[in-house]
Amino acid sequence: MIFSFNLHQIIVNQVISNLEINTRPRYEILGHVEYQYQFTSRYLKNERDLIIWLPPSYYKSKKRYPVLYVQDGQNLFNPSTAFNGNDWRIDETIQFLLDKKLIEEFIVVGIYNTPNRLDEYNLFTDAGKYYSLFLVNELKTFIDTNYRTKQNARNTGIMGSSMGGLISFQNAWVLPHVFGKAACLSNSFWVNDKMIFDFVQETVVKRKNQKIYIDCGTAEKQLIRDNKRMCAMLRRMGVDKENSVYCHFEEDGKHTEIDWANRLYKPLIFLFGRKGKTK
Repeated sequence: MIFSFNLHQIIVNQVISNLEINTRPRYEILGHVEYQYQFTSRYLKNERDLIIWLPPSYYKSKKRYPVLYVQDGQNLFNPSTAFNGNDWRIDETIQFLLDKKLIEEFIVVGIYNTPNRLDEYNLFTDAGKYYSLFLVNELKTFIDTNYRTKQNARNTGIMGSSMGGLISFQNAWVLPHVFGKAACLSNSFWVNDKMIFDFVQETVVKRKNQKIYIDCGTAEKQLIRDNKRMCAMLRRMGVDKENSVYCHFEEDGKHTEIDWANRLYKPLIFLFGRKGKTK
């Protein structure tokens, strides 16, 4: 599927310009965030930090909000915790899109990784299976209990890049009743001898109104072919009904936090776009 944004190039230019000229202090996060330090999982028998970004109206209203759960949460907001000192600047991108009335408000839950990241971010490992249980039975339960959330699948998203993209895709694929939205960037579909392709064909689960975003940069030579293959497979399987799958291949895009930051607006608009603003 080719997904076309209204005034696409204008949005691209404005987003990038906004990120480049923003004069915020280097370590200041835009908006209200709360932290949960050393959040413990009985499944994984470990702990990790969480960073929770709340939308502008959260403490001004009593309404409930969709939630986006994001892997590698330490990379999202703050260059001091991000890989190579480059964060996704997700706070600035969300605020920009809100100001332009292109998306609805939602909560972001940034899930820090652990030294066991590679195993946890792969559903084909025991750690990956436990990580999935952690996401659904521990983390989501905690967030839904302590924050005003819309708890159904239609309002619950999952996102990540690289191995984080893989585990986000895997969880959305097998748990569409939990994750009705998924943004999967520069996915590591190559792991386990590309087992994911047989897995997808063998585990077709009924999914209603689920949205799946897949992307990759053309400069990611080891990943681009597999990501294109996955998009083609989903189309052949008929998953892409009612424009439910958006595949994007970024010209000269590389496997870096900077590249993901620069195109982050695409999955956010696709998953959380206001009606009439995403096409």
